[in-house]
Amino acid sequence: MRFNRTSRARAAVANVARPRVLSVAVAAALMAALAGCAVGPDYKRPSVDVPASYKEAADGWKVAQPADQQDRGSWWGIYNDPQLNALEDKLNASNQSIAQFAAAYRQARALVGEARAAYFPVISASGDATRSRSPSRNFSGSVTGGGGGTTSSLSSSGTISNSYNLSLDATWEPDLWGKVSRTVAAQKAGQQSAAADLANTRLSAQATLAQTYFNIRSLDAQQKLLDDTVAAYQRTLTLTQNRYAQGVAARSDVIQAQTQLQSAQAAAIDNGVARAQNEHAIAVLVGEPASTFSLPPAPLDAVPPAVPAQLPSALLERRPDIASAERKAAAANEQIGVAISAFFPTLTLSASGGFESSVFSQLLTAPSRFWTLGPQLAATIFDAGLRSAQTQAARAAYDQDVATYRLTVLTAFQDVEDNLASLRILEREITVQQAAVQSAQQALDIVTNQYKSGTVGYLNVLTAQTTAFTAEQKLASIAGQRMVSSVGLVKALGGGWDALQMDRETGGVAAPAPASAPAATPATPVAKAAAAG
Repeated sequence: MRFNRTSRARAAVANVARPRVLSVAVAAALMAALAGCAVGPDYKRPSVDVPASYKEAADGWKVAQPADQQDRGSWWGIYNDPQLNALEDKLNASNQSIAQFAAAYRQARALVGEARAAYFPVISASGDATRSRSPSRNFSGSVTGGGGGTTSSLSSSGTISNSYNLSLDATWEPDLWGKVSRTVAAQKAGQQSAAADLANTRLSAQATLAQTYFNIRSLDAQQKLLDDTVAAYQRTLTLTQNRYAQGVAARSDVIQAQTQLQSAQAAAIDNGVARAQNEHAIAVLVGEPASTFSLPPAPLDAVPPAVPAQLPSALLERRPDIASAERKAAAANEQIGVAISAFFPTLTLSASGGFESSVFSQLLTAPSRFWTLGPQLAATIFDAGLRSAQTQAARAAYDQDVATYRLTVLTAFQDVEDNLASLRILEREITVQQAAVQSAQQALDIVTNQYKSGTVGYLNVLTAQTTAFTAEQKLASIAGQRMVSSVGLVKALGGGWDALQMDRETGGVAAPAPASAPAATPATPVAKAAAAG
């Protein structure tokens, strides 16, 4: 009989529990469905106008072939300069700007984890023990006084009690309107933007180092020219002094020769100032004190290597600054959804349980147990337009980031075109300048021989020397400019970087190419040079 009663009781409990379990399951399914309802606009990459080809590309250039796609992070290796390679390695290890943006990237990565934590409930535990005394007042009776009156005597006593509590609390806010998912997506886009910013900082520092290095080598070449010029002017001064001693040259010729020599010596000294400043700049880039860094002189003798062109559409995936701007726009788009979600109610599920007793030895017993469970639905009824203003601000911030992205793309195309034009024009200019140097040197030789024979005055020699020196100095300057422009083109084309690197670092998926851009295979600009047609 007892068994039957127990069975009936269990069946009754089960009958009551089934609807509750079913209700919980239905509620969980409903919340899961609502969690997929993310309010706000879905992101689409802003469209940009992409030209079909580069206007300034020189004849004979062609698009890099698919075989050249392998990443060549050490793009400076195309210049075959061991000293430059060593400096770039130091920069990658010690540059403080890179370290700064690397820390910013780690911070952005941590913010993704912080946003993801909102998907899960918050569970906390607490325990406390208190001992308290509460006062109480008791009348103990009445006493007749000597004057016939009655007085009351009052005694006070207190109650001492103990309280012990051990509890576990849990709260969870389901992501009904996609606020958490939008926030996580925004932080992921921010992490990708930070990765691109880090890559852009590294590329900029590497390019600045290479350009400064070639500036120094150009200054070394000019220093050699100046030293040779000083030696040549010294010989001319000696010749003029001898002719003056023989009575066949005027005193003014000697003074003019001395003036020209001293001017060349001053120029040689002044060239050292520019070299020192560039050397100090490299010291900062490689993370060394300027006082301890030095670079041995070595005149520039390199020529720009051929760099294969890319389709303009590939530039959108090859430039880290473009990728960063696009990811910032994506993050701003997600913030619109976050702002819109504030218009909808929030559901908070909370539960707590534990033990509470006034006797410590009975704390963990069944009679001391307690629990609470319940949902809370909250909605803002009136906020004086706060949420509307926040949504409008989020939309305006997105529009601003879209404009920044499009401006970055336009600036990138300008950067490529500038360096393409510079290389194309400087290549023609250096050919003409080399011919000018040869002509000036021939004229100087002829005038010098004529001066020695006494058929022309020293003013002719002075003019020919100045012309020859100016032509040679211009040639050395153009050679340096060509190397600087070559580095600028590699940087403008994205160096050895592509958008897939950003996605590999963040564990994301590469963003698709914009619909307005023609399909193109990304190719690294530091690949092997394609043969000219």
